[in-house]
Amino acid sequence: MKKLLLTGFEPFLNFAINPTMRIVEELQGKIVGDYQIHSEVLPVDFRKAGKLLLEHVDRIQPDALISLGLAGGRYKLTPERIAININDGEADNSGNVLEDEVIEIEGQDAYLSTLPIRQMVNYLKEEGLPAEISNTAGTYLCNHVMYQGLHYAKAHEMQMPSGFIHIPASHELAIQHGKIPSWSHADLKRGIEICIKVLSER
Repeated sequence: MKKLLLTGFEPFLNFAINPTMRIVEELQGKIVGDYQIHSEVLPVDFRKAGKLLLEHVDRIQPDALISLGLAGGRYKLTPERIAININDGEADNSGNVLEDEVIEIEGQDAYLSTLPIRQMVNYLKEEGLPAEISNTAGTYLCNHVMYQGLHYAKAHEMQMPSGFIHIPASHELAIQHGKIPSWSHADLKRGIEICIKVLSER
């Protein structure tokens, strides 16, 4: 059985709930397609998240890596196409405020996802779930984690498909927040399971 490292994030900024956290916790240990899932929740901290992600990769030795993040305001599931070598954004949960900081001095300016993102989007839509490829993961923690995973795989010549998927808010979060579109938790979770099954068929 192949291993998939699936990560989500804790709540952050003005989002008191992060639906990625619940998804990865519920999928921990499950078998989806060809993969047994190993789940981890990462801190929203520029100084810790990437380091912890790579520690999990070293420990688990996964065959594939998918990281999830909340994009409050988006209304589709959006696999990310590219991660850029920049940290920039509002204060993280530890109060770090970074501006135009390079993630990896020896890293490429950008890395493209090695997940089958077009197939994922096509299959999600066939299954009745709105989806599209996103061409920006931003410059906050989601981009940071995506970049770290791809850089590590490249530097270590690992044949490990790696990338990032942004999800909309859950209904629970949208009710609390008040001004963002949302999906049911069941559909969010089903969407991620579909993406994992597509990866299995690659």
